[in-house]
Amino acid sequence: MVRYIVEKILDNLYLLRVNDRVKFFEALWDIPEGITYNAYLLISKDGVVLFDGWKDEYAEDLLDAIRTISDPNDIKYIVVHHVEQDHSGSIQRVLEANSGIAEVLCHPLAVKMLQSLYTASFKFKIVKDGEEFSLGDRTLKFIYTPWLHWPETIVSYIVEDGVLLSCDAFGGFSIPSTVFDDEEDITNYLKYVRKYIVNVIGYYSDYILKALDKIRGIGVSPKIITPAHGIIFRKNPEIIVDYYERVARGLSERGKITVIYNSMYGSVEKAIHHAIGELEKRGFKPVTFKFTDSERPAIGDILSEIIDSEALVIGVSVYENDLFPYVSYLLELMARKIRVGKPILLISSYGWSKVASSKVSDKLARTYFKIVESIEFQGQPDMEDLEKISEGVIRLLEAINQG
Repeated sequence: MVRYIVEKILDNLYLLRVNDRVKFFEALWDIPEGITYNAYLLISKDGVVLFDGWKDEYAEDLLDAIRTISDPNDIKYIVVHHVEQDHSGSIQRVLEANSGIAEVLCHPLAVKMLQSLYTASFKFKIVKDGEEFSLGDRTLKFIYTPWLHWPETIVSYIVEDGVLLSCDAFGGFSIPSTVFDDEEDITNYLKYVRKYIVNVIGYYSDYILKALDKIRGIGVSPKIITPAHGIIFRKNPEIIVDYYERVARGLSERGKITVIYNSMYGSVEKAIHHAIGELEKRGFKPVTFKFTDSERPAIGDILSEIIDSEALVIGVSVYENDLFPYVSYLLELMARKIRVGKPILLISSYGWSKVASSKVSDKLARTYFKIVESIEFQGQPDMEDLEKISEGVIRLLEAINQG
């Protein structure tokens, strides 16, 4: 039995939320914490407005949730903020239950995208950037927010109530035990917001900053933010706005260093343990991820920790005269998803050929990441290698201080 939540936000605005325990979001990101899909229903003088929807497998549940508030035939408008199927997947079934009455309000690019995914007989109304749409007693202001995280993404602002329906922006992974930010301490929730930003929107993080500048520039200062994933912010919406900006800028948490390494037979691990000891002696508490014969961390979790670290220590073994595959894949995603630079101490063990430094440099060549020291040794690290690692840690910390 699918658990959904119907919650009144204002007298005329309702949350429709379903909790999804999907294992891999977008068939890529490991999210044991799950995710919510949030649709919204507005009862206006001019008719009922549905904002977004749920995945197709929950379409019937969405209709059940709608029926607790209104007859689906009363839906006059469906606002599609973003075509990705975690939001639009239910639209075919909703339109069928609605007898095709509803008009779909969307970005011009969304038209062909929706038609390519669904066979419904759509009635489209293209909305313009900055357009205000009257619903009698309420006004919707539409704002284009391209690449958050597809080109057709828009957000809606209910002018009279100061509500920003923000779709993917200001959302997060996890299934929170609460609906609103004022119902419990959200500190723990923010780590899932950070993970969501880096994993899903990270490639377009510059567009987060552009969207924030745009929204502020047109005088929109929301009292309530209602995203398509996660918690609704009504106590202090600036908290989530500021946090999104902080993550998009890659601002560091003081003293945080992320350590990532693989070790097949212990050689790299011995070296990394020495580096961790050197960091701890200097007051740092490294966040460590390791790929070994007993552990394999989620790549998305690693990326999430990297974004607000001051520096990285990467330990990698040579595998088939190349980088260990999981570390290689991580580097590719770092280059793609993280748009700010962090200094790196690189440590590598090889069997017959030194290749790690050049291979890692190639992977990160078009990024702002910088290898400040590279230490490569054959087989097990000896005392001289460990001394070089100690010196490398000092140089890494100097790079942090130099900013």
